[in-house]
Amino acid sequence: MANKRDYYEILELQKNASKDEIKNTYRKLALKYHPDRNKSPGAEEKFKEISEAYAVLSDDEKRKKYDTYGHVGSEDVFRGSEANFEEIFRDMGFGGFAKTIFEQMFGGGRGAGGFEGSTNPFSGFGFNIGGNRRKGRDILYDMELSLEDVVRGKKDEIELPKFESCNDCGGTGAAHGTKPRTCNTCNGQGQTRRVYNQNRFSTFISLEPCQTCNGKGQMIDKPCTSCLGSGKIKQNKKLKINIPSGVEDGMTLQLTGEGEYSEQGPPGDLLIRLYVLPHNLFERLEDGHVLYNLNLDYPSLVLGTEIKVPTLHGYEKLKIPGGTQANTILKIKGKGLPRYGTYGKGDQLVRILVKIPNNLTEKQKLLLKELNKEFSRYE
Repeated sequence: MANKRDYYEILELQKNASKDEIKNTYRKLALKYHPDRNKSPGAEEKFKEISEAYAVLSDDEKRKKYDTYGHVGSEDVFRGSEANFEEIFRDMGFGGFAKTIFEQMFGGGRGAGGFEGSTNPFSGFGFNIGGNRRKGRDILYDMELSLEDVVRGKKDEIELPKFESCNDCGGTGAAHGTKPRTCNTCNGQGQTRRVYNQNRFSTFISLEPCQTCNGKGQMIDKPCTSCLGSGKIKQNKKLKINIPSGVEDGMTLQLTGEGEYSEQGPPGDLLIRLYVLPHNLFERLEDGHVLYNLNLDYPSLVLGTEIKVPTLHGYEKLKIPGGTQANTILKIKGKGLPRYGTYGKGDQLVRILVKIPNNLTEKQKLLLKELNKEFSRYE
């Protein structure tokens, strides 16, 4: 316990910090050290450290015990904590990864193509919250979208290789006519218990996966020949995906129960991570706005004109007033992108650029020189 850093020091806070200050500081640090954003060495350990500190300091009772007894009185940092990690990570735009990240670091391991972990995101700290049911592995799927897809939304069908319950044994893993038996070591709990650091202030209890049954709580004497005792087989499954309009680049959509099968608990989830490709005409801005660069010749800017401009919704007429200067921004209202999760669309902003010819004829050069002389008379 002597090696643990002070929680206030970890979150860079004074001891009289308010709950809002604690939450805002944690949000800032979590965004900085979140494993999906920060791949530098030590970032994951830093993320664990600040999450543990936040779980204690955001809870009034745990904070009071910590202020009184220090780390000795706060070993059960996540049990019953008032900290809402799911809400914080959702607000930061990580979607379904909030629980998955904690499962990966505090309760489970990462496998190819996804994550596998306990339904208890804090089991790595030695607390069994909600039983020993283990959720199936989540599947991460990357999907590319165009800006046109963002405007209209996208319906697609994907094919995923994933584990499903074995039909021959019904997911038990035992051969036909047999069934699994309860593990004698853990009495079917799937975990064994160890007690550390008993004193007058606290008892630290560590729950670890049972080594005899590998955390399953059951033993199979005669495995199923189809799934070799695993209770699951790999097969391709087609899924219809409906991407709503207005989604953002990097956003993750979660399809509950469409991940890997688990013989010990609910199936995992399918996490669809979206990548919006760059467009050859439009640049995406904030709040649903898009930017289009319009090149016009000098006479059109001086005299004014009306021109058809491409938008993500078709062509629109745009009036260019006489005397328009380069880099002027004109607006076509409501012709941007839908705003995800709310009503309305952004606007299309049109930036006026000057088109300079580079292959003038001698006659054109002469006319420009005459025009320049004419302008000089009135300077």
